[in-house]
Amino acid sequence: MSSASAGKPLDGHVAIVTGASRGVGKGIALGLGEAGATVYVTGRSLKAGRIPGTIGETAEEVTALGGKGIAVQCDHSDDAQTKAVFERVSKETGRLDILVNNAFAIPDGRLHGSFWELPISQWDLIHDVGLRSHYVASVFAAPTMIAAKKGLIVNVSSFGAKVYAISVAYGTGKAALDRMTRDMGRELSSHGVAVVSIWPGVVKTERLAIEPERLGYDPKGGESAQLSGRAVAALATDPKLIERTGQALVVAELAAQYGFTDIDGSVPASLRAKR
Repeated sequence: MSSASAGKPLDGHVAIVTGASRGVGKGIALGLGEAGATVYVTGRSLKAGRIPGTIGETAEEVTALGGKGIAVQCDHSDDAQTKAVFERVSKETGRLDILVNNAFAIPDGRLHGSFWELPISQWDLIHDVGLRSHYVASVFAAPTMIAAKKGLIVNVSSFGAKVYAISVAYGTGKAALDRMTRDMGRELSSHGVAVVSIWPGVVKTERLAIEPERLGYDPKGGESAQLSGRAVAALATDPKLIERTGQALVVAELAAQYGFTDIDGSVPASLRAKR
């Protein structure tokens, strides 16, 4: 652990954040880094493409914020690659305090439309990397956390679990993810391990800045991806965390409850009332 992280709330803690090259995953990695955690940043991107962001860049920023960032290339559609990440973390650190399941595959082409008009392959992709991959990572994380009698698994969900957003396949995947959170939380609570979903608001990601019309959201306003990271850090340091297990939690509401702000000092309003 670097001396820069000494005295920070997550000093000594080890986290894995999947799909953290950019977007919400990157923001969560940075939020954990500024709290002093060692963060294993996973994803496929070693070189920047049309959408900016690589796992190496995220890891460097985590370290610059006072944590320790470690980039690990991983395609989370491949169970063997995913398993290898957890084996490496166990070998190098002997612990795992936080798992953030964020990896998500965004289909090429048209995203919005009636389900009978969209390719069936979109269902498979969204549910493979974004639901199944979260289940698989949690399977590999659970034994280490159970042995330690503590831990936090965070599934990155969205308001799409409750209201129509993007497509039938997307909403179904997020609703299933929240149900998975609920049931995993039930099974792990007696072992001291908490499982929660988080719902960010409209997040100013690199992709949204480039593809606002395709994604269907206004890139102006909204919240930073790092706000979600600060939410995860706050949850991880909450002595009553286990009381929240199984729940879906709104990031903006967590900011108000725990008293943290976005990187510009604001506290975004929850979208719940607007839904």
